[in-house]
Amino acid sequence: MQLFNLEGKKALVTGASRGLGQKIAQGLALAGAEVICSSSGDGGCQQTVDTIKAAHGVASQVSVDLSNADAVKTFAADILAAHGTIDILINVGGTIHRQPAVDYDYAQWQNVMQVNLDASFLLAQAFAPSMMAKGQGKIINIASMLSYSGGMTVPAYTASKHAIAGLTKALANEWAINNIQVNAIAPGYFRTDNTQALQDDETRNAEIEKRIPAGQWGEPEQLQGAAIFLASSASDYVNGHILAVDGGWLAR
Repeated sequence: MQLFNLEGKKALVTGASRGLGQKIAQGLALAGAEVICSSSGDGGCQQTVDTIKAAHGVASQVSVDLSNADAVKTFAADILAAHGTIDILINVGGTIHRQPAVDYDYAQWQNVMQVNLDASFLLAQAFAPSMMAKGQGKIINIASMLSYSGGMTVPAYTASKHAIAGLTKALANEWAINNIQVNAIAPGYFRTDNTQALQDDETRNAEIEKRIPAGQWGEPEQLQGAAIFLASSASDYVNGHILAVDGGWLAR
């Protein structure tokens, strides 16, 4: 299992206060990584950090407003100053706004794009030079089933997740020569805060479960294996790939 061993690696996980980000952070820690857990508010990752430490892992927490480009740049500089380098960057932090396209609020559009897309690019751009200097690095973005389809009443989210898939491939093309693997995970329908509205809609929930060959929603911890794989040396020849973890949704 040495291929999946993350001991000696430092990982930064955004959106690690709950849901997918929390479970991914905990999974990396179980594989041996030191995990820096980021959320939008001070102390937002306390539960995540406490859980990791209770399992004898190493973790700390920081905060940043991903909708503020200047704050993201300062945040990255502070992380580098404090930790020297980051071996693994996982851009989980994201947001969604549901509204019919004809009425979609432009300020909400901008916020979704800034959090989901711009911050992911800025953090990758900030940490890539130190990865290049070290001769290795792993960057993992979070795509979506809506990287493949259009969805309904979430035009900004869909646009941002299509863009994340493209950005992942573009960065992989440029940085593979530096032994930096840039990949993405496309979660299917997982039980998180972002999907609560769908879970609460009895009709839509039934339609979703019927479409999934596994017959049920995913649980956040079921993303841990994919994250560990893409963060570890097991994936050293995997680059520019969008890994769907969807219970078979795309196959149907």
